[in-house]
Amino acid sequence: MKTMRTLLAMLGLALCALSAHALDVVDERGVSVSLPQSPQRIVSLLPSLTESVCALGACDRLVGVDRYSNSPGQVKALPQLGGGIDPNVEAIVALKPDAVLLAKSSRVTQRLEALGMKVLVLEPKSHADVRRVLDKLDQVLGTHEAPKVWRVIDASVSAAAQSVPAGAKGMRVYFEVNSAPYAAGESSFIGETLTRLGVKNIVPASLGPFPKLNPEYVVRANPDLIMVSVRSAQGLEQRPGWAGIRAVREGRICRFSAEQSDVLVRPGPRMDEAARLMAQCLVDKGGSGKEGSR
Repeated sequence: MKTMRTLLAMLGLALCALSAHALDVVDERGVSVSLPQSPQRIVSLLPSLTESVCALGACDRLVGVDRYSNSPGQVKALPQLGGGIDPNVEAIVALKPDAVLLAKSSRVTQRLEALGMKVLVLEPKSHADVRRVLDKLDQVLGTHEAPKVWRVIDASVSAAAQSVPAGAKGMRVYFEVNSAPYAAGESSFIGETLTRLGVKNIVPASLGPFPKLNPEYVVRANPDLIMVSVRSAQGLEQRPGWAGIRAVREGRICRFSAEQSDVLVRPGPRMDEAARLMAQCLVDKGGSGKEGSR
């Protein structure tokens, strides 16, 4: 009898331990995802999520990523599973992940779930989202690092803002995401960073976070400074009417390298680095730009 009581007690303890490690996580669809334990094999199909997992100290749990995940350097050695929107489902399943992280825009969410995969939809689009996603991943990973990571990001963005010279404050900035042209508007995470740096975005929040603009809009807005990737900057000065834009006339154009552009356009733990890049642009090209602003 005593042996039976001991066995039952041990079984109860084991069950308690198992339930203590089980996780119920609500993702951005409002779907509750049940995980038996903190995942040890993770596939990430969005660069900002890949970087967030690594920032929380769990890079070694990644077993596969999308083709655009390239930071930190160690993830380049992982299997690449195609684009985040339409990845290679068979390759994902073959890796036997405990969890798959992907964006709302992915087309394979339901298919992966039908195949028994645990799928978490997380997609940061603002500064607040970055903090929230870090907290959510911290819960999933059990790393307890999110508060510290966010404090460093936030403090570093503030420090970048303090480095912007007084003469550059209030400058009117056009940030081009690609040459369609799509711009980073005031309501985008890039726009939020520009606001914290103390400059004015020529694309108001009312146009949305990343609107496609008529090039004439930029001509009429006549920005003091242009920020653009080298990927889409070719021929910028030759666009109709753009030679008359103040930023073009005075050479106030910051052309970011492909690597720098990756940092700038990802809402994730490298937002502080993005803020420093933009602040350095304002240091280099800002000068006395404010005096001539409209």
